Amino acid sequence: MSRKKKELPILEEILITDIAAEGKSLARVNDMVVFVPWVVPGDVVDLQVRKKKHNYCEAEVIRYHKYSELRTEPFCKHFGTCGGCKWQQLPYKEQLAFKQKQVSDQLTRIGKVELPEISPILGSEKTTAYRNKLEFGCSNKQWLTKEQMHAGETDELDCIGFHVTGFWDKILPIEKCWLMDDLNNKIRNFVCDYAVAHEMSFFDARAQVGLLRNIMIRNNNKGEYMVVVQFCDKELTDAKQQIDGLMTALGNEFPQIIALMYVVNNKCNDTIGDLDVLTYKGEDHIFEEMEGLRFKVGPKSFYQTNTDQAYILYKVARDFAELTGEELVYDLYTGTGTIANFVSRNACKVVGIEYVPEAIEDAKVNSQLNGIDNTLFYAGDMKDILTDEFIAEHGQPDVIITDPPRAGMHPDVVDTILRAAPKRIVYVSCNPATQARDLAALGCDYAVTKVQPVDMFPHTTHVENVVQLIRK
Repeated sequence: MSRKKKELPILEEILITDIAAEGKSLARVNDMVVFVPWVVPGDVVDLQVRKKKHNYCEAEVIRYHKYSELRTEPFCKHFGTCGGCKWQQLPYKEQLAFKQKQVSDQLTRIGKVELPEISPILGSEKTTAYRNKLEFGCSNKQWLTKEQMHAGETDELDCIGFHVTGFWDKILPIEKCWLMDDLNNKIRNFVCDYAVAHEMSFFDARAQVGLLRNIMIRNNNKGEYMVVVQFCDKELTDAKQQIDGLMTALGNEFPQIIALMYVVNNKCNDTIGDLDVLTYKGEDHIFEEMEGLRFKVGPKSFYQTNTDQAYILYKVARDFAELTGEELVYDLYTGTGTIANFVSRNACKVVGIEYVPEAIEDAKVNSQLNGIDNTLFYAGDMKDILTDEFIAEHGQPDVIITDPPRAGMHPDVVDTILRAAPKRIVYVSCNPATQARDLAALGCDYAVTKVQPVDMFPHTTHVENVVQLIRK
């Protein structure tokens, strides 16, 4: 006999008091912390508890009694369904204040290291159309809102858009995304309209069939575009003909696309790092420019997705490195060598390490393009490349700049850095929580001397943070 499911309570007239992680806010009911999405501090609401643990629960709003004075009107029609911009209901000034608090809380609570005064966060001048890259999924199943389900709409719709948080097999159709220049909307909508008109099949994530699978759109600060269309050609005899038709139409419609490419992906995931990307028209790259330097960006390259704020971020990192021209610098997780090349004029030599081989090839090209001859780049897993033997061969670094992924640095990498004993470490992080963990591990030999948050992603909960550490 199955156990009867326990009915979860409704909490009435609850005051939302603070911002929490992952775009949620929180309230306190007796000794219980309650996490709630889509609300802001100052809202008074009735809540339906959806998940209950020992000392916290998760709930959703079923009624508003009072709206917070902090609220502003979200500008995107997809707000509340698409999980991409969870803070649109907060004025940007308030977003920055909460991000500043997030950095402070995580460094002190998780890292437990002694901190200097944290510098005021550097906000983004652009709060819409600030991204240089977006990816959209293509699906034969659309995500239905509660209103659409009550209206009896079907989920059988060919569409292009974003995955709703927590659901992998359906797509929320996107008419207009505010995160990139409006041409991205025209390109995406053109692809969708063309595919529907020409009866191209859209990808079915469960059956793993369907020709049109994914679109990646990138642009640069000169208004030039790269588009990479991802196809799945399983069980199709005329796939090449259909691909040619779409790609030709796309290239003819948008002369701004100077790098038009596609990739055939018959795998179970959308990653293309191990696949051949074919150039259909134009180049296989675009260039970004920063402080007189040109950076080649390919379809597999990592480049900061807010170009203008990337310049601010890299200037902070360079300032924190305090280079005089005599230093040997290691740039860990170098990507396409943006930071390495950016600081090379102020260093004696820069050694960059990155996991993605194609990114390292771009890094080398970037040095050549800019006449930089004091950089060396190596591809491989960081914990396998950055070893005592590597350091013995290339020299003990005076400064290490590290910009790891969200998961932070592997413990072996931290241990190697400690043995390398650079005078200064500049830690650039997109996740202050894992940064705090790594700072705690480095704290035995290093003191945190400067902290500078930088907002790269307005209307999201994400924040970059740059920390300077000096050897004790």
